[in-house]
Amino acid sequence: MNKYITATFLAVASIGNISSQNVRPVPKLVVNIAIDQLRTDYIEAFIPYYSEGGIKKLLRNGAVYSNAQYMFSPVDRASSIASISTGTSPSSNGITGFRWLNKNTLIPVNCVDDNSYEGIFTKEGASPKNIITTTINDELKIATEGDAIVYSIALERDAAVIGGGHAADGALWFNKDNKCWCSSKYYFKKAPSWLESYNLLYANNFTEDNVNANITNVALECVNSCGMGTDDITDMLSLTYSVKIPVKKINKQQLQNTYIQLDKELEKLISKLESKIGINNLLFVVTSTGYCDEKEINYEKYRIPSGTFYINRTANLLNMYLGAIYGQDKYIESCFYNQIFLNLRQIELKRINISDLLSRAQSFLIQNSGIKNVFTSNDLMLYGDKNDSKLRNWYNPDNCGDLIIEVSPGWKLLNEDTKQQYVSKGNAIPFPVIFYGTGIKHEELITPVTIDRIAPTIAKIIRIRAPNACSALPLY
Repeated sequence: MNKYITATFLAVASIGNISSQNVRPVPKLVVNIAIDQLRTDYIEAFIPYYSEGGIKKLLRNGAVYSNAQYMFSPVDRASSIASISTGTSPSSNGITGFRWLNKNTLIPVNCVDDNSYEGIFTKEGASPKNIITTTINDELKIATEGDAIVYSIALERDAAVIGGGHAADGALWFNKDNKCWCSSKYYFKKAPSWLESYNLLYANNFTEDNVNANITNVALECVNSCGMGTDDITDMLSLTYSVKIPVKKINKQQLQNTYIQLDKELEKLISKLESKIGINNLLFVVTSTGYCDEKEINYEKYRIPSGTFYINRTANLLNMYLGAIYGQDKYIESCFYNQIFLNLRQIELKRINISDLLSRAQSFLIQNSGIKNVFTSNDLMLYGDKNDSKLRNWYNPDNCGDLIIEVSPGWKLLNEDTKQQYVSKGNAIPFPVIFYGTGIKHEELITPVTIDRIAPTIAKIIRIRAPNACSALPLY
């Protein structure tokens, strides 16, 4: 009997040993990198000029998903980073873009504006209050009961704050006015001593020629000063690099220089962290914000159908049209880019059926030259079909208009009152998702993947819960 028990115990122990050998190690530090306006075609175009330790290293040693895409449109820096962090779309996480129109004041606001918190080394206060779900960083803080060290660093305020999430220890961005790295009292009562010292020593070294060098330097200082990756509790560092070039300066040589400089900074970051923490204790995740600024094309020069749609003029005509039907009044509150905001309070007071009014407005607008489609809030919230799924994933009723206009290819939407311009872009920007580090085997996959799968994949690797609005599956 004792022999039987002993044999059974040894068999179970043996199975346990085999299982433990197959368990993927949990990284001590996750470096989650979003690169603003990164494109696969440009990555490939300049490969001969890269070092061996930067982009080439990621492509040759990482799990590379070369055909990534966002689940919503339109995409900008803020909405893309929010999607990476939350594992879901603006319709769920609340971040529809860098700016939107405040429906109460009819004043455009930044997505991270928050005057209830003073700035540190800046006059601009900020908080992540407008993110209405948890982020992967939040879930890490929850899982470790606050013990994980979490920082987000970017040149721009929106990228830093959204990348950090609600529970981050700090979000840092660069104040170009005083040449200091700054933050918000949402995170700190006062600036950390290491940040004060860094600003005193290095702030004046900021270079416009290679903005990514500034990100790398302060990121490495943050890792060293905060002791990130030094124990068995996983820490998280969210970074936003950029290959954005001012539209007027875009040319092949400038693109080449920008991508080579990015490669050098990735090489420096990877090599320094591998040397300090070890590749077996690191996980790098790299992707793009999924859009790209481009020079305005003179389609008329090439006899391609094009034109300008004036949304402010059309909104005035729409108000007159609705007045002829329902009686003279102010039915249009404002316009913001390609969105028209209705005076819902007045419409309700007049007891007008909102669905009927929206339908009439839609029919009126669609007749205008240069309009490909018009979507109502009812379309996007209640009905919809697969053809407008990306727009529905973007639409959030709290900060979006009641009528969304899609202009035809080649056409430009212009608001003469605010000088806002909008161009509808249907062409996809090619970009990758790359995982590199502990337990990651090299593979190249061309199967299309969506960005909302990054957060649950990180969550699976570090064995925590995915963000609370994320329904996407891990990539592996």
